[in-house]
Amino acid sequence: MRLDYLTIFPDFFAPLDLSLPGKAADKGLVEFHVHDLRSHTHDKHHRVDDTPYGGGAGMVMKPEPWGEAFDALEIQDDTCIVFTTPSGERFDQRLAEELASRPRIVFACGRYEGIDQRVIDHARERAEVREISLGDYVLNGGEVAALAITEAVVRLLPGFMGNAQSLVEESHAEGGLLEYPVYTKPPAWRGREVPAILRSGDHGKVAAWRHEQSVRRTAERRPDLLHPAVLDDGTPIVRATPGDAAELLTLQRACWVQEALANDSLDIPALHESYDDVRAWLGEWDTWVVRRAGRLVGAVRGRLEGPDGPKGMAWDIGRIMVAPDQQGSGLGRVLLDHIQAVAPARVTSYVLFTGAGSTRNQRMYKKAGFRLRPDLDAPPGAVVLTKRRA
Repeated sequence: MRLDYLTIFPDFFAPLDLSLPGKAADKGLVEFHVHDLRSHTHDKHHRVDDTPYGGGAGMVMKPEPWGEAFDALEIQDDTCIVFTTPSGERFDQRLAEELASRPRIVFACGRYEGIDQRVIDHARERAEVREISLGDYVLNGGEVAALAITEAVVRLLPGFMGNAQSLVEESHAEGGLLEYPVYTKPPAWRGREVPAILRSGDHGKVAAWRHEQSVRRTAERRPDLLHPAVLDDGTPIVRATPGDAAELLTLQRACWVQEALANDSLDIPALHESYDDVRAWLGEWDTWVVRRAGRLVGAVRGRLEGPDGPKGMAWDIGRIMVAPDQQGSGLGRVLLDHIQAVAPARVTSYVLFTGAGSTRNQRMYKKAGFRLRPDLDAPPGAVVLTKRRA
């Protein structure tokens, strides 16, 4: 495999000579080639950026240096060009495995406000292009992301790892679970002992313990990995972002106007919330949304409510919202099931409330296993329903 890096900071890639990547290069398993984008400029200042059309803050990377750089690299059909960008698809183990099958990858490491879109469009005419993000945050440039992707990809190459089995047992590998806790010698350290089962010599029990720990850790830290968030028609259920606030507010008002009619009352907090209110609670609740044809048509949220007995926690479910033209399709029940599934492992019960006059909602909740709790306090005009976690 050959990996090329186009960057204005070539020194960023010095770590490629270290540890296992460096050894892999020495063995001929992979080739690393770092290229200075500024070598394809022709002014005395070696400028690679300019002001954006349409105005706005920041600078945009110019297309000419990128075009010349791609020409010099002699991009072929079997090359995959990776643009590291916060607006790309999220990088994961599945994508790492996919990229590991490519004979050559060229990393285009952007800076400033990004690369002129024409560069990306032009690249698509010459080779496969992937726009990839490490996650929902912004870095100063694409170099850190390129290094992270490189390490995840090259370690999958045959012969890279001394023990290939270690790749199978890692987080996000087969089964999609997080890796179990690991221990080494000494057997006791500062009052903490290695679990006895790991020292038992019973390989079957060790394997079962490790699987149980993987499931428990995944449920606690990444419940979305245990419960694929996809509807029957392939539509994804995804976590909401602050950018969804305006559409959530619109959906919320549409849904709670119906609630106001069903309960003969306009005294419903959701009807009176502002855009800033929605932005605020997005930071406090685990909120999930559904889009169809680009439009936000469904949402639900959950959060830890408080203790449920001496060991458990209650999971507060709220704002199950389905656009009026999508109601009756079963989307509300799917959202209800999903928000229960993603609750942390320590949750032992679910709680929600709805309008006392919202008989349609109450029917759905009862069919899902919830029961009315007149013994619990509810907001004015509402009823509380609870359910034990199976």
